[in-house]
Amino acid sequence: MNRKNTIPIIDSCSIDLNNNTTIHIDDLKEYIIKHQDMVFPHKHNFFHFVLFTKGSGEHIIDFNHYNIEPYQIYFMVPGQVHTWNFTGDEDGYVVNFSIDYFQSFLLRTDYLERFSFLQGKIEHLIFVLAEQYRPQATAILDQILSAKAERLPEDYIRTLLLQFILYISIATEKDHQEHSTPYNHKIFNSFQQLVEQQFKSTKLPSVYADQLFITPNHLNAICKSYIGQSAGEIIRNRIVLEAKRLLVNRNLNITEIADELQFKDNSYFTKFFKKSAGLTPEEFRKQL
Repeated sequence: MNRKNTIPIIDSCSIDLNNNTTIHIDDLKEYIIKHQDMVFPHKHNFFHFVLFTKGSGEHIIDFNHYNIEPYQIYFMVPGQVHTWNFTGDEDGYVVNFSIDYFQSFLLRTDYLERFSFLQGKIEHLIFVLAEQYRPQATAILDQILSAKAERLPEDYIRTLLLQFILYISIATEKDHQEHSTPYNHKIFNSFQQLVEQQFKSTKLPSVYADQLFITPNHLNAICKSYIGQSAGEIIRNRIVLEAKRLLVNRNLNITEIADELQFKDNSYFTKFFKKSAGLTPEEFRKQL
């Protein structure tokens, strides 16, 4: 199979159409006008987040629909599929930055991995900022807008963006961290990273448990305590999500997708998909 066709990229958005830099920040209303021809399922090859200060309609991330509300913020990582259906009254901020934006700036190249909302996990992607955090969050984004307009040094802009990410982390993750142990948190994050790396080839929770040096029952208990799902469900959901992303690309037939996801045959893949998604791959593709 031609490898270039295995990733269903409908469109790869330019981070900055004018300056070809590694970060782009814009007023949301202006951004939507500039990119009104992108209202179809597509992927980015950079980090992307939006903070709505007002608006209505919905946006769709990895085939999940979310209604917009004031001070909702969503984060997307490279590879996620999304589109939107706005009603025209949106306002807020949109920020895109490249995968390696902080690479030469921070000693720890894996620093962003500490933030759950930058890991592409659906349970952490979208939230509404509590009222007490809103003024400071928008103030930092306004500073980034001004710094970009005034062409201030890039490291200054990086510092502001990192400040925003840290502030959002404080605003959204405090309660969760207070109710979890560092050990379990590390195990759960490590399991999610292993699933992301190996879900095509490794489909059994016991194999992941062995790699984490814990029992399958312990792994299940940790997963359920965090998101209410077993380890097997997390693995299956990741496989189905990738299948849906591949189904967006109509250049791939079902057999090629089954092969890409390392199923023994087309029939087994179809049964697996229908059991998890409630419809066959062909039916899902027709819905798109």
